[in-house]
Amino acid sequence: QVQPVESGGGSVQVGGSLRLSCTAPGFTANKCAINWYRQAPGKKQQEWVSSITTFTNGGTNYANSVKDRFAISADRAADTVYLQMNSLKPEDTAMYSCAAFCSGGQYWGKGTQVTVSS
Repeated sequence: QVQPVESGGGSVQVGGSLRLSCTAPGFTANKCAINWYRQAPGKKQQEWVSSITTFTNGGTNYANSVKDRFAISADRAADTVYLQMNSLKPEDTAMYSCAAFCSGGQYWGKGTQVTVSS
């Protein structure tokens, strides 16, 4: 079983940067794609943010809302995926969660809060 754990959230001013981490031991061996989702305050649905496949060529994908500002990467030796977030906007404020979509199932972390203030 792959259990993601997120870290790196916090409060930042508009235009600032944060780097989120998702540590999920075994994500490469279990052929997982790691996805970041976020849920903004007052919204019922989560928004998919970005993904990376960790067991093939490391292909990445981004939501249009974060493209060119966020970058996802993986350190396979550390079983960790990073989400570098730059040029942050107030609308990026949300609970960010990491989800491992693996050959054996889906595994979700508990999330890390990001707050962007003007």
